[in-house]
Amino acid sequence: MKKNLKMVIILFLLILLYCSICAFSYAQNISSDICDSVFRLHVIANSDSTEDQNLKYIVRDNLLNYMNSICTECKTKEEAISIVEKNKSEFERIAAQTIKDQGYSYNVKIDIGNFKFPTKNYGDISLPAGNYDALKIEVGEAKGQNWWCVMFPPLCFVDISSGIVPDESKETIKNSLSDEEFALVSDKSSPEIQFKFKLLEFFNHFDLTTAKK
Repeated sequence: MKKNLKMVIILFLLILLYCSICAFSYAQNISSDICDSVFRLHVIANSDSTEDQNLKYIVRDNLLNYMNSICTECKTKEEAISIVEKNKSEFERIAAQTIKDQGYSYNVKIDIGNFKFPTKNYGDISLPAGNYDALKIEVGEAKGQNWWCVMFPPLCFVDISSGIVPDESKETIKNSLSDEEFALVSDKSSPEIQFKFKLLEFFNHFDLTTAKK
């Protein structure tokens, strides 16, 4: 009897280990593909004061307007990043001038790199937590609340209140992801998809799936 119980426990542990490895492998592959398909924007305010938060949004709007003017024809994430890199000094100039025009003397730091992001919803598109390539803007001491969006595909102008992402942006995302991956970020009705998304969040919470580049 004890021998049989021991075998059952061993078998259970082996099955549990196998399922864990499969779940980890699935989450790692899916997370990497999703993170590799988007280029994000991250703006950090000087502080959480009302004035600094308002300034953050003004800086954001001016940068997005510029981004929209130079990246309207971008077809890939790599193309968007290349354009931003070539125009990095102009992004910095616009942010600095905006801060000055609003009557502040904060410094601004701009960096293009790979950064950790939490799970975020953009209308009816949800992106799991992970390490994403992004343009990061730090205003002043950068101790205030963050603002995130997706520069490519262009989701920064999504009306969150409507809960709808433009079909053109969805099509760009869909073309860069597998059917399974696109379902994970866009389908909120399927219990199976919801479970898989939670699985991604679980592994990403412990930084197990997407290592920084």
